[in-house]
Amino acid sequence: MYKIAVAGTGYVGLVAGVCFAERGHQVTCVDIDEKKVEVMKSGVSPIYEDGLEELMQKNYEAGRVDYTTDYQAAYKDADAVFIGVGTPEKADGSANLSYIATVARQIAESVEKDCLVVVKSTVPVGTNDKVEQFIQDFLTHDVRVEVASNPEFLAQGSAVHDTLHAERIIIGTESKWAEERLMSIYEPFGLPIVSVNRRSAEMIKYASNDFLALKISYMNDIANLCELVGADIQDVAKGMSFDQRIGNKFLNAGIGFGGSCFPKDTKALEYLARQNGYELKTVKAAIDVNKEQKLKLYNKASKRLITFDGLKVAVLGLTFKPGTDDLREAASLENVPLLLEQGADIYAFDPVGAGNFAKVYPEGRNGNGTITYVSNVEQALKDANVCFVFTEWGEVKALTPTSYKELMKTPLVFDGRNIYSVEEMKKAGVEYHSIGRETVMRKDARESKQLELQSSRS
Repeated sequence: MYKIAVAGTGYVGLVAGVCFAERGHQVTCVDIDEKKVEVMKSGVSPIYEDGLEELMQKNYEAGRVDYTTDYQAAYKDADAVFIGVGTPEKADGSANLSYIATVARQIAESVEKDCLVVVKSTVPVGTNDKVEQFIQDFLTHDVRVEVASNPEFLAQGSAVHDTLHAERIIIGTESKWAEERLMSIYEPFGLPIVSVNRRSAEMIKYASNDFLALKISYMNDIANLCELVGADIQDVAKGMSFDQRIGNKFLNAGIGFGGSCFPKDTKALEYLARQNGYELKTVKAAIDVNKEQKLKLYNKASKRLITFDGLKVAVLGLTFKPGTDDLREAASLENVPLLLEQGADIYAFDPVGAGNFAKVYPEGRNGNGTITYVSNVEQALKDANVCFVFTEWGEVKALTPTSYKELMKTPLVFDGRNIYSVEEMKKAGVEYHSIGRETVMRKDARESKQLELQSSRS
């Protein structure tokens, strides 16, 4: 087993560190925030991720994982240092590598034995070459230090499972020594390993994420066309899914993708292409489609209503997807400000993301409107004039169409995740607007409800 240090305790670093400990390695997770370190030592995860806290507590008690701000002590005798710090997006779409550079220099000035530095952070192609040179420039002791690429492919909400049961592990190295050490570190995982050079590993990460983003944007584009020609996107997706060349994943139309990966990685790859004199037309199109898709519901509602001023607006879901408290690039962040600007009184429900959202939009008056955070979906819907569904949380999916009819003052629902059956909403007497499917107008809903009542009486 190896002595491993992990720089950064966000989604990538913390999950990786705890999972390495779970597979028997001795791990020290490094972060600059002392309060965060103390919280993690107490067994509490700073991020919401299913199963993570249990593994943190188990491995901390077993002495296999520790947390510290003392990077020098963590790095000096480590067999490998994994870098999992953020690479946030700059205004021009490029990746900010300042955190990578800071950690690289700290490693160079701290290591006292031969060490493999492994970059798990998503970085532009060619970055690992620069990291290795940067470390050599600042290396204090006469030791062997090489850099490897090991991109992560975890999904927020299932990150622990995705790490321990990955479909494949990608490693990019430039020497047999680095390749053998990294393969040995991953040997206890018992997973398929794809070994390539560093630049190919970096590109695999971007190519994979951007392909999935393309798939989502394509389905959203087709959904928008379905609405115009009278087709149903869910029927279309079902028919497509039987083709093994296409598969059944990432075919759900909605209000665009969010999170920490797809938006950032599409922009970063498009920027890299431009810097090399090439235009990635497909990726650029995906970025454009996604940007417009996030306001699809708001634009529909704006055409339907004169104004949101003074209306009670239920917002169900704030995070970019269920199973996480992450708001990055969430559709709610695009739509809520517009609703508040128009004077809406928003009642928002999210089982884990409300606290983070309140840091951006505190409860109470925000501009022309107000926002109130509620603990259940019923509170949000009670006497509401309109409802927006942004995240398909279990609590939202559990609602029946009749719940909207009974709880809302005006059963007017804009569903960005296509959760409910069009026919069931029509039968319940709910005006229902979704993505790429038939729209149930209020007149249709009333007529359907009347027919249902007549049928039940006869």
